[in-house]
Amino acid sequence: MEKGSTTIDGGSVEFAMSYRQEIMDDQGLCLQVYSKIDGDDTEILRFDCFDQAPHYHYGPENHNIRLFLDKTTCGTPFGWTMDNLRNNLSTMVERSGYDELAAKIKAYPVSASVLAEVESKGRHLISNERRTVTHQFERMLDSDVFAVGNIRIGLEYRLLPQINSEGLAIHVLTDIAGQNVELLAFDCFDSGPHYHYGPRNQDIRIYWDTTTSGETLRWTIDQFKAGNIRKMIDRAGYPTVANDVDENLLQSMMPEIERRAFELVAENKGSQPTANDQRKTKAQLIDELESLREQVAAL
Repeated sequence: MEKGSTTIDGGSVEFAMSYRQEIMDDQGLCLQVYSKIDGDDTEILRFDCFDQAPHYHYGPENHNIRLFLDKTTCGTPFGWTMDNLRNNLSTMVERSGYDELAAKIKAYPVSASVLAEVESKGRHLISNERRTVTHQFERMLDSDVFAVGNIRIGLEYRLLPQINSEGLAIHVLTDIAGQNVELLAFDCFDSGPHYHYGPRNQDIRIYWDTTTSGETLRWTIDQFKAGNIRKMIDRAGYPTVANDVDENLLQSMMPEIERRAFELVAENKGSQPTANDQRKTKAQLIDELESLREQVAAL
């Protein structure tokens, strides 16, 4: 594990922090405690204050005892971490296997001002480095958005030439405080297919194992038909929206949503232009037609 780039000198120890965005199904602040041991910069403790699976390590370079936090009882992982840095740092260092360093910390505790700086910079990283995704729905037509009680299900065939991929995206949307908010996103792409819990919230991103899931659009439709969407919305961080989902209405509309989803795939699959292929998709042609209509109306 690399040392975090945000560092603060605490005397006998040094604090290093980084915000980890690269973990697709989780994210959060990583706070490390370093010290010189036999002349080597050594990681003594590590606190991974993640959204989903927060945990901490005693002696990552020694016996590396990893323990998970109970989010129900500990409060926020970073708040728990700061409380233990203030009150239990020496004993935690001792358990990590560094008795001499623990004795130094007991004799010369890290100052309150240093710990206040650690907390301030940590909270700044948490606030400013969070990974979120805001899809633009550039190719989603109004006619492909289905109102289902308090949620909407939008179908969009996406072309991604930058990664040489394409496929249907299913967006589960709602209105929160007057804003169009995406609760779930299922990106059933040819390559790298994945789905998001709360793209603009926690952005838990899970990549399908197509060996076990099978065809990803079929898997997604099956989740709707099996009644799992309410639970998925709840996991995305929107429990009140989940509680108000009209399951009977959703199931009554699924045949039409399913039909249109596979119809969009049939209409668009393989239509992504290449260097030698300038064919345009149905959505592109509709956009051009609307533009021409506006130009004619202006004459």
